[in-house]
Amino acid sequence: MGRDSGSDGRPGLRQPGLDSGGRPGFRRPGSDGFPGFRRSGSGGQLPGFRQRDHSVAPWIRTRLRTAPGAAVALALLVMATACLAAAFPRAVERYEDAGLRRAVVDATAPRTSLQVYAPQPGTYIPQSERESAVSPASMRKAYERVLNLVERPLAVDPAQSVYGVRNVNSLEAAETWLPMPSGLPAQMSLAAQSGLAEHSRTSAGRLPRVEGTVSAATREVEAAVTTETAKRLNIKVGSVIHVPGMQRDPLAVRITGIVSPRDPEGAYWTTQPLLRTPSLIRPPTQGGEPETYWLGALLLSPDAAPVLLGTPGEPARYWLLTPDPTALTAHDLSRLGSAVASLESGPGLVKVRDSTDADAGVSTDLDEVLASYAELRSGVRPLVSVAAFGTGAVAVVVLLMAGRLTADRRRTELALLRARGASLRGLTRRLLTETAVVALPAGALGLAGALLLVPYGRVSYAVGAALAVTLLACAALPVRALAAHRVVGVHGAREDLASVRPSRRRTIAELTLLVLASAAVLALRSRGTSGTSDEALGSGASDNLGSSGDQLVAMAPVLIGVIAALLLVRLYPLPLRWLARPAGRMRGAIGHLSLARAGRTSVSTVLPLLALLTALTTAAFGGSVLAGVADARDRAAVLNLGADARVEAEGALPATLPERVRSAPGVREVTPLSIAYEAKPGAGVESVPLAGVDPEGYARLADRTGLGAFPAGELKASPAGGSAKSGAEGSAKSGEGSPSKSGSGGSAKAPTPIPALASSAVADRYGTHPFSLRLSDGSDVTVRITLVRDLTPALPGTDFLIVDRAGLGTVAARPTTLLVTGDQVSGGALRKAVAAGTGADADATARADVRLRSEERARYVDSPLQSGAERVYAAAVAAGSGYAVLALLLALVRAAPERAALLARLRTMGLTRSQGRRLLVLEALPQALLAAAGGILTGWAAVRLLAPGIDLTSIALATPGGAPPTGTAALHTDPASLFLPALTVLLLATGIAAGQAWWTGRRGSVRELRAGDSR
Repeated sequence: MGRDSGSDGRPGLRQPGLDSGGRPGFRRPGSDGFPGFRRSGSGGQLPGFRQRDHSVAPWIRTRLRTAPGAAVALALLVMATACLAAAFPRAVERYEDAGLRRAVVDATAPRTSLQVYAPQPGTYIPQSERESAVSPASMRKAYERVLNLVERPLAVDPAQSVYGVRNVNSLEAAETWLPMPSGLPAQMSLAAQSGLAEHSRTSAGRLPRVEGTVSAATREVEAAVTTETAKRLNIKVGSVIHVPGMQRDPLAVRITGIVSPRDPEGAYWTTQPLLRTPSLIRPPTQGGEPETYWLGALLLSPDAAPVLLGTPGEPARYWLLTPDPTALTAHDLSRLGSAVASLESGPGLVKVRDSTDADAGVSTDLDEVLASYAELRSGVRPLVSVAAFGTGAVAVVVLLMAGRLTADRRRTELALLRARGASLRGLTRRLLTETAVVALPAGALGLAGALLLVPYGRVSYAVGAALAVTLLACAALPVRALAAHRVVGVHGAREDLASVRPSRRRTIAELTLLVLASAAVLALRSRGTSGTSDEALGSGASDNLGSSGDQLVAMAPVLIGVIAALLLVRLYPLPLRWLARPAGRMRGAIGHLSLARAGRTSVSTVLPLLALLTALTTAAFGGSVLAGVADARDRAAVLNLGADARVEAEGALPATLPERVRSAPGVREVTPLSIAYEAKPGAGVESVPLAGVDPEGYARLADRTGLGAFPAGELKASPAGGSAKSGAEGSAKSGEGSPSKSGSGGSAKAPTPIPALASSAVADRYGTHPFSLRLSDGSDVTVRITLVRDLTPALPGTDFLIVDRAGLGTVAARPTTLLVTGDQVSGGALRKAVAAGTGADADATARADVRLRSEERARYVDSPLQSGAERVYAAAVAAGSGYAVLALLLALVRAAPERAALLARLRTMGLTRSQGRRLLVLEALPQALLAAAGGILTGWAAVRLLAPGIDLTSIALATPGGAPPTGTAALHTDPASLFLPALTVLLLATGIAAGQAWWTGRRGSVRELRAGDSR
């Protein structure tokens, strides 16, 4: 009475399967207090409100307390991945912007400044209006209007931008005290430029000024000169220089001050170098001795500009706008090009003419500088994209593996929830919430770390990358659970069977990947990494990484690794089964059992093998790229110098210098050369560089450097007076005709020719007949080409002749160059030895130029774009390798409980600890060998397949000023990049398996043998 009665009459008990009314049926989800599946709106509570049941623990808190280690591991993985993903675009943007700014700065202000020129006001307007047009007020207003016409993102540096009036044609100075090297009078250029006081210091006197109003008829004005102009032209404070006038008396310019530039390399002084430094001009002449004269600049006050209208120097107005390098960004490259083009010959030019003069024009080389940088970037970006896609693919696989590991660990729990009424939507929502509680804060911390680690670049790309990583980490577990538990069931199917035929969807997916990989490889081989790049600045596609090459092309190495992984997963169980059969007939069960187990685990190894092969392929490809870049730079440095160091002078070196250099630390051998760059064959006007060498030492040098090795005997001059015998491999094609006369023509006895080694171009021009050479000292030598090589250490380039020094005259045989070889040649010690050997005076050390291969090699890392790309590439390859190791660890952790249970059961049947260790090592060894061998083969195939479309010249051999590089840089296979990562994977896999067996052997077997323990 008053108490609940069960169906059997006993108080408080209810028969299972009956509801509260005694009716048979099913229990509602949540009626038994199971967490998270409770129906709201019962128990008399208010509509729209859910009564909180405090007897049920919250789902998320319970799950996090149950497995705190897994939650912390997931948080660390998401945080590290989000940090790397967010830092990557910012690092790329940082080195690209730095490369663009360096390119603009190195191009110097005369090329990068926007130079607006307008002729003098027309003579048809009143003189007062002409003078007003060149006054400082009018020039300032026009300058401000032109500044406002410059479109963003092109920014102008007002501190380095100037305006003024100057003579286009120089004016002859009448003063005889000015230096006249050839008897020609010095000439002057008058310039009234703004900002002189801000950009100079007064060394003597004062700055020029005007008294009253200056007009075209003013007879005398004041001016200043720079210290260099005053020194070279003998100008002092108080000097008066007269220049011609037009329809008036000569204009007297009184020097009131000598100034020194505050920033001699700034745009104010370098845009018009004549203002700072006078020039020695050599006018063209029709034969005879060349004549020269000095040309200097006189700096007037801007208020004195109207006086230039009274001179015949064709005065012109100018506005020089200097770009601000700190405001330039690489992602705005196409807009920068459009802004410059608009000012040069577009709508911007029309506005400039409206603001200044109808005949004004704009000239600059900034567009060429931007195009050169765009070409360099188009060669660098695709290589970085390859590393980014490779590392990103491995990171995605690791995140998926982490989700799969958690889903497999909780398979029984999730299956039980489904069996007890949990819906797929509710289960997925709760798993997503549970993962998001861990992943979202970790992703935010990773993003914050990236922003602190790389404090430069746009935040939007970093936020997008970190968000993508976080969302993937949140979705990995719910999606895996959704796929595994679509059908309600307690017992899942076995996943260690390799005999199940793959589904049609899997086959179609693999075929699709195969087609994509084939298309990417063919595209890369046919059109290279640059492809349809942003070589034209107006492409508008330069804002995205990899825009200079198709993204499918950049994914080619990754797709090759994916295809190799899928093929190996399908094929590798077959040989293991074949090996397991004969192993079963051998004594002991370890070999047979390990092979049988290794051959039955194809499904669970798809993701680990995919991660390993992708990482190994990316590491091999990336290592080959970095090795190719280093080799190309070493090769180019050797081509330029010919040895580890080069000592060269304009004249003959002291006879004792080779011995002094040979005694320097690190020097192994010194090869003297006698080089004549102006040797003229026959009576022609063309010149061919000629080098006299010692055949024995030079042959060793050529063989050591790999630059045109040859047998020394083929180059020795015959002491008996006959020519050296030809016949070595690679020698010049011999002619069967009779020897021709020497270039001297009518001598009774022709001079004996000496053998020569020539380049292919020289051999094609002069053949194998003897011909004479006129040297710079006036002597003649007759040579005959007997050897042909494309390269030689003594002389770079495609034109050269190499002969035995013994066949030259005494003067011509004196050494002018030393080629130094050694393991570690010290630049300081070598320069000290050269200075001591040449007399230790300033002139001698200046004449003897010392260059080291290490210094020459450093010249090729000219742009931050190159060095930054190399660092990012190396970091991406290292991160990919780290993710591969993590994938291997996750795979072993996933199989750890099963292996521990296996060892426990086998120990009850008599398996010893040493046999258990051998079993686990042998079980892991086939998969590790498969991954290592597959990684080596896949990396080798990727490099071989993609090498024809990869050009490393841009990233390896870019030179200052955009000069053409020495040689080319091609991609080739690097053995260390192939074998070292693969061996590391093999050692890690076997080492971890052995450590797991040792640790399991120390623990008891009771827990592993308990039935139903999910561990």
